[in-house]
Amino acid sequence: MFLHCLIYELKTCLRAKDLIIWLLLFPIVLGTLFKVAFGSLYEKNTLFRTIPAAVVEQSAESMLRTAADAVSEGENPLLSVTYTDEATALEMLEQKEIKGILYAGDTVTLTVGGSGIQESMLRAFAEQYNRYESVIRSTAQQNPQKLPQVMAALSGEVSASSRISLTEGNPDPFIQYFYNLIAMVAMFGAVTGLHIVSDYQANMSALGARRCCSPVRRAVSLSAAMTGSCLAQSVCMITCVSFLAFLLRIDFGSRLPLVYAAAILGGWTGVAIGFCIGAATRFSSNVKTGITMVFSMACCFLSGLMIGNIKAVIAEKAPWFNQINPVAVISDSFYCLNLYSDYRRFCVKILTMLIMTVVCTVIGIILSGRKQYASI
Repeated sequence: MFLHCLIYELKTCLRAKDLIIWLLLFPIVLGTLFKVAFGSLYEKNTLFRTIPAAVVEQSAESMLRTAADAVSEGENPLLSVTYTDEATALEMLEQKEIKGILYAGDTVTLTVGGSGIQESMLRAFAEQYNRYESVIRSTAQQNPQKLPQVMAALSGEVSASSRISLTEGNPDPFIQYFYNLIAMVAMFGAVTGLHIVSDYQANMSALGARRCCSPVRRAVSLSAAMTGSCLAQSVCMITCVSFLAFLLRIDFGSRLPLVYAAAILGGWTGVAIGFCIGAATRFSSNVKTGITMVFSMACCFLSGLMIGNIKAVIAEKAPWFNQINPVAVISDSFYCLNLYSDYRRFCVKILTMLIMTVVCTVIGIILSGRKQYASI
């Protein structure tokens, strides 16, 4: 009997229009929009790339060639330098083949074609070079015997920093929007859980009245309904993660199987929350759906789906709230997988989702079992 009820529930879920719209089509559309809006911002504005520049030598005494060659060497050089005349350099700048032109005269002057991070780094390089050249020339004129020490000190200052990777995951800050998108899909599973209650309450629908009169034990039918809803939600979560990871090429790090596991568990949490809301309220089916959607969107908003830094503001003002916001917990589980090498924080988030799922399911079962009707 359980298997019969389970198959019936799966067929019901597949025929539900809101399941198709909110759990399959909506995340695909929104994920595509996120990719268009945020997909290249990190690479263009934050991620370091070698800066193409031109050098126009206006003085034979300038030491800019030596300095430019020094910062153009290595695995990740600062500059990629082209030595040319002014007319050619200006044409290259106009064609956006280079980011700026360094004029090597008595002092180094700079002409740039924009105001991005690479242009700012070129300005910093030119300013630092002018300072160092002034110090070297002054030392050579006044205390030539100290010139080797000064050169060594300046060289040490230039090479005092090194590249250190803080994480093996994807450091793109905009990836949090995709984390929250998956969490939103998981939370929209509450609509599926809400239908379980609506379809088993005699005062909600004719189907509920027939099921209340059915000889099938209520525990068996509810268990089958919950299992079917969780399986359907799992398919939606797998589809969502697969679409983002393989079609939109979102980098979730090297532990993608655990991303799938966390997403599926998050979907079950959403179903359990919807089941609990439906069992705890006595409104009509439409009102319950409205309450569930408002609650889900409020959790998504407070987790950073609409405003990226709101979660950090909440963590500063009320850190406890992010620990009970189901959307924040689900999205944080992906964040922990991506950025931290250990599993301690991830396990805490998984345990929190398990507790939420069990508590909401138990409350929903208790409240559903207490429903009594004077007549059907």
